[in-house]
Amino acid sequence: MTHAIRIHQTGGPEVLRWEQIDVPAPAAGEATVRHHAVGLNFIDTCRRTGLYPRSLPSGIGLEGAGVVTAVGEGVSEVIVGDRVAYAGGPPGAYAEVRNIPAHRLLKLPEAIAFETAAAMMLQGLTAAYLLRRTYRVQPGDAVLIHAAAGGVGLIACQWAKALGATVIG
Repeated sequence: MTHAIRIHQTGGPEVLRWEQIDVPAPAAGEATVRHHAVGLNFIDTCRRTGLYPRSLPSGIGLEGAGVVTAVGEGVSEVIVGDRVAYAGGPPGAYAEVRNIPAHRLLKLPEAIAFETAAAMMLQGLTAAYLLRRTYRVQPGDAVLIHAAAGGVGLIACQWAKALGATVIG
């Protein structure tokens, strides 16, 4: 048996429950990840309080990092023993072990600690979306980052500077 944080009702931190859960073998396209670290994001609080409604009971948490312990049929993205990180649904990262779609997993280089990976995935993907997809920042561009001291802001400022932009925080 393994454990996970689950919510059965919305509310403050007191609604979080550490429960035993059964994690089945991974289905086709899934991998089982044993977490070494998970990320805590504001969206998790919004789901816990009910601001973003979910069916209950529910898991919580959208990003984590750990080691692949099993793979389902058809999985080619990762193998057992790979160090991985992920961000995005389905919720349930606040767990010791979980199954997740293998296409969501990124192989984690040895130089990046599990704690760092779990804390930066959602923020890094958000920064990538803003700097490379919403508008492709080029050398000489001026970029205003309103929340330069936050997780997304810190990554976005460093990345925009590396791209040759003038960064205003």
